[in-house]
Amino acid sequence: MSARTIQDQAVACKTFVQQAAHADAIAPVGARRGTAMFSTKSKRGHTPGATEDQYFEAVDTSLPPVVRVDAASLMRISRQLETIAKRQGPRIAFKAKGTILLLNLFDIVAVQAEGNYVSLQHRPHPYLVHESLSSMANKLKPYGFIRIHRSVVVNISAVEEIQPLPTGEYRLLVRGGKEYLVTRTYKHNLRDLAQLWVGTEWLCG
Repeated sequence: MSARTIQDQAVACKTFVQQAAHADAIAPVGARRGTAMFSTKSKRGHTPGATEDQYFEAVDTSLPPVVRVDAASLMRISRQLETIAKRQGPRIAFKAKGTILLLNLFDIVAVQAEGNYVSLQHRPHPYLVHESLSSMANKLKPYGFIRIHRSVVVNISAVEEIQPLPTGEYRLLVRGGKEYLVTRTYKHNLRDLAQLWVGTEWLCG
């Protein structure tokens, strides 16, 4: 499962609980308590004993009653789901200072070439790994990383904004506020930043 898939699932869970909170807030009192609802219609002779102009139609109450949950509880559940999704996401293992460190790929916003090393751009500080950028790009591609420069690979889930430049290049703003340049050689990879493009057909052409 890719880091982007994990993130999408967490976002979907958060959206669900927010919608549930909204629905609970606007639901009629009777519906929240699971009580029967009745309506009147004009129809003659529908049921014995009914008046000439009215009859009562019981709404189906076979569905389970709605359980009320306050908004604070829903948001707490949402945060817990995000934490679980993040914990179960793919991780990268590498040597650093005589030990093997494990990092969630979601937390790495980019990978930059640094001579014979690559720098994993991870907050609060980066990590150096003795490997080529080309090798890292191939290993990280299945997990939602794209190459945007001969010396930079970015995590598509970390990209928040694309800025076209007069030179035909692009500037990416990623999570945390850092910016990266997309050269014309790799701009076609920007198509992978989103599954759906709306009103931006000219972009990345």
